[in-house]
Amino acid sequence: MIPKPPFPWELTPETEHAAFEVLKRQLVRFWTENYPGDDQAYTSVVVPSFTLDSEELAKIRGCSFLEERLLFLLIRLRNPRARLVYVTSQPLHPLVLEYYLQLLAGVPASHARARFTHLCVFDTSSKPLTQKVLERPRVIERIRVSIPDKRQAYLTTFNSTPLERKLAVLLGIPLNGVDPDLVHFGTKSGSRRLFREAGIALPAGFEDVRTEEDVLSALRELRSLRPGLRRAVVKLDESFSGEGNAVVTLRETVSEECLDDLAFAVSTEKRSTYFDKLRRMGGIVEEFLEGEETCSPSVQMRINPMGKVFVASTHEQILGGPTGQVYKGCRFPARQPYRLFLHLAGRQLGEALARHGVTGRFSVDFLARRQGRDWDLKALEINLRMGGTTHPMLALRFLTGGELDPGTGLFLTHDGPRYYRATDSLESPSYAGLLPEDLVEIVTLNGLAFSYQTFTGVLFHMIGAISQFGKVGVVAIGNSPEGTEALYERVVEVLDRETRYGPCTADPESARVRFPGSSAA
Repeated sequence: MIPKPPFPWELTPETEHAAFEVLKRQLVRFWTENYPGDDQAYTSVVVPSFTLDSEELAKIRGCSFLEERLLFLLIRLRNPRARLVYVTSQPLHPLVLEYYLQLLAGVPASHARARFTHLCVFDTSSKPLTQKVLERPRVIERIRVSIPDKRQAYLTTFNSTPLERKLAVLLGIPLNGVDPDLVHFGTKSGSRRLFREAGIALPAGFEDVRTEEDVLSALRELRSLRPGLRRAVVKLDESFSGEGNAVVTLRETVSEECLDDLAFAVSTEKRSTYFDKLRRMGGIVEEFLEGEETCSPSVQMRINPMGKVFVASTHEQILGGPTGQVYKGCRFPARQPYRLFLHLAGRQLGEALARHGVTGRFSVDFLARRQGRDWDLKALEINLRMGGTTHPMLALRFLTGGELDPGTGLFLTHDGPRYYRATDSLESPSYAGLLPEDLVEIVTLNGLAFSYQTFTGVLFHMIGAISQFGKVGVVAIGNSPEGTEALYERVVEVLDRETRYGPCTADPESARVRFPGSSAA
């Protein structure tokens, strides 16, 4: 029986902040002793909570399965002295766990499994996972007893809020992420202020708008700054994946009528609910950048607990949705003409954030416009959290042992460079009904699985979402950009072919189940 937790549950703001500061210093000591090598005994506690605006999260189909994205961190169990505790809202399918354990080349699955603890809160509500854990004292105690030495442990989450800070304090281990008191640097308004501080070019615009009147005033100012401006964009401060954006087409006279034709990034959004959210969280208005050829590159960065800044990767973002602003996936690396500029700009922003005490992973989105042979880049926003571009690179680095080459921006292995295309949402109605067993079988029979011999192949994540929602995450890894794209397209072709008849249907007249491709009885 798990004993009653022997620690106070009602923390005052003062005691919580004081304890959190002590834990931050503990993380610095831990990092100094355990890195750059990864052969010491430690425990990584992963609570993959998306502690974001619930209305924005509701726009993502099967959003609870995003918790499976960080299962790539099971690769840390290659260290035979490491332990990993992973918490989810709903149970993991046993085959999903086996899928990741088989990636641990050279480590017996039974040995890794003995050092892995999976805890489930059995709560599929829309509340953030961290909140669900905090509401269950005995789950917190189960996590605590799974940590042999709290001086050699840390907490990993998707993003940082006061909920994650409280959980870290109650567990008695440091949060490996940004201090929640500093997350304002990752809002749309905070990003623009930091761009100016770091000397990074950004679109003309205005921060901290909250009402329709604020938006109209900002639009009028933009028109005076950019007389020929045709479109502008409104962005919610705490939205993500571009789903809180709304494009405004400017008329000859900027009036309230302009807001009647807002083009939302998500088709289900309404004007009334959008401006309710704007009042609650604030936002920005900025010029909509257009050009003959535009791209949406990003740079991923990391600031370690000692304040050192690292470039993790660059990507070309693949965007979609009604206004072409919703994140759908990415290609690694970013295009060569501006790849190293992204490295430089990322370092400048990282140094600025480090001066403010920010640590952890973050990314910066840009808009690139070609002008003749040259490219003009403007910084759009900082994401102070993990994102859809985080786990593909983590997986590639852990699986291959390669490193990002700062001179070229390429990822180099002992067998040459590697490239990838990734998405969290390869989806089709015909995929619904596939079980994890079906997906693994299809991948294996068609020779798509990742190979340690070639360091190429396909990795899947969010496997648990495929049966209900017909969507799954994919990372296609190749040894050339063309080969990578062909591999990704082959994944789509294979899944489409294997499910081309769609789910089976019931024949009410014969009371028999008719399977795809079968003839009538």
